[in-house]
Amino acid sequence: MLKIEHVSKSYDGVKKAVNDVSLVIEPGDIFGFVGHNGAGKTTLLKSIAGIIDFDEGDIFVDGFHVKKNPMDVKKRIAYIPDNPDVYESLSGLEYLELIADVFEMGQEDRAKIIDQYATLFEIRDVLNNPISSYSHGMKQKLVIISALIHKPKLFLLDEPFVGLDPKASFQLKEIFKMMCEQGTAIFFSTHVLEVVEKLCNKVAIIKQGKIVAYGETQKIIKDQSLESIFMEIQKES
Repeated sequence: MLKIEHVSKSYDGVKKAVNDVSLVIEPGDIFGFVGHNGAGKTTLLKSIAGIIDFDEGDIFVDGFHVKKNPMDVKKRIAYIPDNPDVYESLSGLEYLELIADVFEMGQEDRAKIIDQYATLFEIRDVLNNPISSYSHGMKQKLVIISALIHKPKLFLLDEPFVGLDPKASFQLKEIFKMMCEQGTAIFFSTHVLEVVEKLCNKVAIIKQGKIVAYGETQKIIKDQSLESIFMEIQKES
């Protein structure tokens, strides 16, 4: 579903924010992406989504090249940044309808999905209110719903649990599991290592732009915790 081959990215032409990264995410994977602040997580996610250019290497989504086939890639992905921006002058429903229009979703399908997830995340009663009146958590829920409308094959998320209350976090994890059972691949960054350890079947740890651990979660942690593995890696020079 997602193939990253020797990707590098530098913002200043000297230091590489992402340095020769190669990863493969298969359909049905829940893949956790872990690293300290500034390690390169967001840079890689934005490169996959086609938001920023990368200097070297190749990225394929469902067989389509991110640079050569950008529209084919965007039809197949959903991306939620760590601080999503929304059109606050719109109502929640108007925003979701706009996203559905972009992806050319039929009226029946969009209505069903919007109702399902708005009810699940308990924002159905405020969908006609302006987004400017929403709390941060409500905006986060709205953006998550907007990303689910077109049933993406690859779901990219940068710190998706920030701002969500415990119930919404639980619901999002359950959605992840359901999507992966249907063949969607989930690739998300987080600092919440316990979530990765319990939820993800695969994990990669990035340090100073380079992948330093990568594979099946249980094989990486063995009889330790992901937190202890992460802290050991951070101590290494």
